[in-house]
Amino acid sequence: MRIIREKTLTQLTYLPHLFPVNCYLVEEENSLTLIDAALAGNTDAIIGAAARIGKPITKIVLTHAHSDHIGALDRLKERNPELEVYISARDSRLLAGDSSLLKGEPNLPVRGGVPKGLKTKPDVLLQDGGRVGSLVAIASPGHTPGSMSFLDDRSGILIAGDAFAARGGLAVSGHMRLTFPFPALATWSAEISLDSARRLADLKPSILAVGHGNLIHDPVAAMRKAIAAADQKLKQRRGRQNVS
Repeated sequence: MRIIREKTLTQLTYLPHLFPVNCYLVEEENSLTLIDAALAGNTDAIIGAAARIGKPITKIVLTHAHSDHIGALDRLKERNPELEVYISARDSRLLAGDSSLLKGEPNLPVRGGVPKGLKTKPDVLLQDGGRVGSLVAIASPGHTPGSMSFLDDRSGILIAGDAFAARGGLAVSGHMRLTFPFPALATWSAEISLDSARRLADLKPSILAVGHGNLIHDPVAAMRKAIAAADQKLKQRRGRQNVS
C-alpha cells in the first residue's frame, strides 16, 4: 500500500493508480485510530503501517458499511480482540447485513457492497457530534443512510469517506463522473448526498481525505465547485422528470 503522512494523518492506499481504496491512521498521543478498514487483503499492510509509526491501533472508526471500507475488519479484530469498533447507529444495521429502510427515509435502494456474514459487531454507535479522541463525528448521509465524516479538530483535516470522491476529479457522491463512476453507482440518495456535501464544505477543512483518491489541500473551493456541478446535474434530472 502507498503511505502518505500529513500532520497527524497517515493515508494508506491500495492500488493508488488504478482503483484507489483508502483507509487512514489518525495519531493520538499514545495510540492510533484506524478510519475504515479497506479490503481483507490489506490487513498486514495496515498493521505494518501502524508498526512504522510506533503506536498501537486501539480504535477502528467506520465512515460507512460498504465492503471496501470494512474488508479487513474481521481479521484486525481477530488479531486484537480489544480493538473498539465505532460506526453510526444507522449504518450499524448495514454492518449487520440489513439494508432495509427506516420509516421516513426516501424509498430508494441501498446500493453498493453491503456485508454479509461479518463477525465483528460495533462497540460504540455514534451520533452526530460524537467524539472519538480528537475526531468529531459529522453526520453526512447520502452515500449510505448512515454515512459519517470525521473532523480532526486539532488540524482541520476532514476524513469524509465517500461523501466525496477525488479520483478523476473531485465529485460529490451520487454525481456520476465517467473517469471514476463507482461511488456514484453505489450511492443511495444523490439529493441527500448533496445536502451533506454542503454541510461538509461549510466546515472549511484544511485537508480533505476521502475513500477514493488523493488528499486535497485547501479543498473548499474545489468542494464548492463539485457541489455546484452536482446541483446542476440534479436540476437537469428533475427538469427531465417534470417534462415526462
